[in-house]
Amino acid sequence: MTRVRLSVAERRGELLRAAVEQIEARGVAAVRIADVASALGVSNALVLYHFSTKEQLVAAAFRHAAEADLARLRKLLGRRTSALRRLRSAVRWYAPTGQAKGWRLWIEGWAVALREPALREVAEDLDRRWKAALAEVIAEGVAAGEFPCPDPRAAALRLTAFLDGLAVQLTSYPGSLPRARAQQWAEEALTRELGATPAHP
Repeated sequence: MTRVRLSVAERRGELLRAAVEQIEARGVAAVRIADVASALGVSNALVLYHFSTKEQLVAAAFRHAAEADLARLRKLLGRRTSALRRLRSAVRWYAPTGQAKGWRLWIEGWAVALREPALREVAEDLDRRWKAALAEVIAEGVAAGEFPCPDPRAAALRLTAFLDGLAVQLTSYPGSLPRARAQQWAEEALTRELGATPAHP
């Protein structure tokens, strides 16, 4: 069967999607260029043409995975409703009980980033952008008089740190905490950070 000829951008996107799938299935340490090539039925040389090393491919794959989630976050935070409603929607989605990124992928990525500068740079950049997006909407809510949060940037940092830690717990020790309770804790954490009125069930 003849493969359809793709543009450079289309081919890179295809390779990145395959790399994300292979990392999720095998883990960052075990995944090989050959695994990505085999998944698509292409040569190792083609993968290396677009990404000269495994490290570059992995870093680009993590950025690709995160950009989709960042776009979704911006969509949630950009809705025409109150800041509080937007933030609650974002937290419900981002929390480990929601529909955000595959947490196993990111926990592995954080671990590898301790030793791999290229991936660490990607992770730090994305982390800054997540926090900045949340802090901006928190500040909008404060300006509109919705809640009294005194330090939006610190609140965004503490909130994401809590959610990331909760994700590690749930992903590393499945069944250790009921999903409904984890979701409740995530919403309570948001309420505490904002000084907002608790949401009613």
